[in-house]
Amino acid sequence: MPPHDTSSPEAVQALHKDEQFDMRFPSYLGFWKRSVPGLDEQPRFDMYDEPHRKRKQQILQDHPEIETLYGYDTSSIWITLTTVCVQMLLAYTFGRVLTDWNWTMVLVAYAIGGSISTQIGIIFHEFTHNLCAATTLQNRWVGNIGNIPLVVPLAQSFRRYHLEHHTYQGVYGYDPDLPLEWEIRLIGNDPVRKFFWLIIYGIMYIGRGLAQQKQLSRWELINWAWSFACDFVIIKVCGWRGMLYLVLSVLLGFGLHPGAAHFIQEHYTFRDGQETYSYYGSGNTFWLNIGYHNEHHDFPLVPWTKLPEIKRMAPEYYDNLACHTSWWAVLYMFVTSSLLAPQSRVVRTIDAHRYARKNLRVPTNDEAEKIAPEKDALVDRIKKAADMSMEKARAFSIAKVQ
Repeated sequence: MPPHDTSSPEAVQALHKDEQFDMRFPSYLGFWKRSVPGLDEQPRFDMYDEPHRKRKQQILQDHPEIETLYGYDTSSIWITLTTVCVQMLLAYTFGRVLTDWNWTMVLVAYAIGGSISTQIGIIFHEFTHNLCAATTLQNRWVGNIGNIPLVVPLAQSFRRYHLEHHTYQGVYGYDPDLPLEWEIRLIGNDPVRKFFWLIIYGIMYIGRGLAQQKQLSRWELINWAWSFACDFVIIKVCGWRGMLYLVLSVLLGFGLHPGAAHFIQEHYTFRDGQETYSYYGSGNTFWLNIGYHNEHHDFPLVPWTKLPEIKRMAPEYYDNLACHTSWWAVLYMFVTSSLLAPQSRVVRTIDAHRYARKNLRVPTNDEAEKIAPEKDALVDRIKKAADMSMEKARAFSIAKVQ
């Protein structure tokens, strides 16, 4: 999926030759147009680094008080213990008591078990950034305890790959959140295939990490041993039927479920130039404000309980961004809209990411005022280069078909 010649090191340097500052300031929205299925074959390529590190610097110039929100919130530990206990009680109930309530078990696995499983996935998100407890060791064990009802060892691998996602958001070959090339080709823009792709999205999410073929870390090995030991106890106590309930909860929860819709909401491109989207709806109450995704990427050291405060403190940086208010609508739009498909992402090469990160800095407020007269001309040139890159890619696709 690498671009043809528009993101080579030479092309990146040529595009930015007159830039000392990152011209995306102050919003750090891109100058690209989103990938359109039918016109484009691959995600849209950007010539800049991921935007959130610089957005953070920009926002802190105006709102240094946001740093007071940094820290951890131990309420996540109590939520973890509660959800694990509830899920294990349900596993015992269906495994040893209600042994002939088959369809009831399936419905509960979707409605309750799936919701709990996806909430635990968000606890993984919190412990990954050390937002549950004071030390990294304590946070890792919050993840391992939360992993108990998910059956398969996910917690420590999620931590590893999610941190890489933050560092290399959208970087081709580095960001494990990006769909694989064969996913884009196979699913295409067919509504039926998109529907079934969402059903197995949780499995695909794991597969993308495995595709990187990295050796398991020490904590991942601990996670595996811990999970298999817990699975043995679960089978002994709850029986194989109880284990089946837990498996169904994971598969249904991380599939076509509102608790998993944030995977599509977060970085699939619904608007030109914007690669991260927040969700401001009622689902944030149960799913621990996971919808505040722009806020989280800008300030990953802020725990979930305080993410809405970021938007309140710096409304000028968030109120004008496109956002979602319904996770069901996100799923419906993705399946039915001809403008959305697995290719609806923005990607960048490692060369573009590193060059822009190293050479294009965030201007101070005084510097921003000084360069304002020349910004429009530079932005216009960059937009034309982005449009030309897009047209060249489309022409290449048409020539390949013919």
